[in-house]
Amino acid sequence: MAKNDYFVIAYRIMAYLYDCLKSGEPVSLEYLTYNTDDFPVGRDYWHYILIQLCKSGYIEGATFIPILGNEVVGVKLSPRLRITPKGIEYLQENSAMQKAKAFLKELKEFIPGL
Repeated sequence: MAKNDYFVIAYRIMAYLYDCLKSGEPVSLEYLTYNTDDFPVGRDYWHYILIQLCKSGYIEGATFIPILGNEVVGVKLSPRLRITPKGIEYLQENSAMQKAKAFLKELKEFIPGL
């Protein structure tokens, strides 16, 4: 599994949103940005992942914006972005999410501060 694998990025997004929900902390839209160390993906892939998470019912609080002359839809995140109960269940029970979690844990052991 790679740092830019769909399930790794999806896990990081949903785990972050779940942590915010449990702690009562507001979601940082500055953190949830593509082309960063935490989310090393381009804009179109980032939007694809967010769209799929929303359409699957795992997260809510994003608006999809059609872009003229572009097949890829833009995504605007709201400060009310959050994980849904279905997303929490998926995060905790899906085998691909568990593999992503294990990958990130292993990566963190090799690269402190990740």
